[in-house]
Amino acid sequence: MCDYSLHAVASRPAEVGETLISSRFRGAQTLGFASPAEQGVAVCLLPGTELAFEENVRYRGNWFRSYTVGYSVAKFSKIAPEIICQHHDCLEFPDGSTVLVNSLVKGQRVKVLQMPISEKGYKLAGQKRKPLPHWQIGN
Repeated sequence: MCDYSLHAVASRPAEVGETLISSRFRGAQTLGFASPAEQGVAVCLLPGTELAFEENVRYRGNWFRSYTVGYSVAKFSKIAPEIICQHHDCLEFPDGSTVLVNSLVKGQRVKVLQMPISEKGYKLAGQKRKPLPHWQIGN
């Protein structure tokens, strides 16, 4: 649920309808999401969770520069989970582009719109879904 580098940080699952803030956590160099009321607790999201930011999403670039994505809505996803020592948590935008959660500018407010029933069955960012066999269509 939370990126590997947040395992030493207190965490809890997200709830539909709550507002979160992109935050850095004490003792970790990783950026994630926290509740405004519990700044030190990482809020973990399941892949497929739909999010709405108050403004278009901003992420850090080189040095002190930041960039803006042309979207304020995104779906939480994972990138390359088979590679152990790298950040996996990302946001996938309507055009298919992705940004690592760790690259977000701190302080952005986001609302959890909808969560998947489970992590199972959701594609990883950048993967295409396989079409269902003809006998499963409509089931």
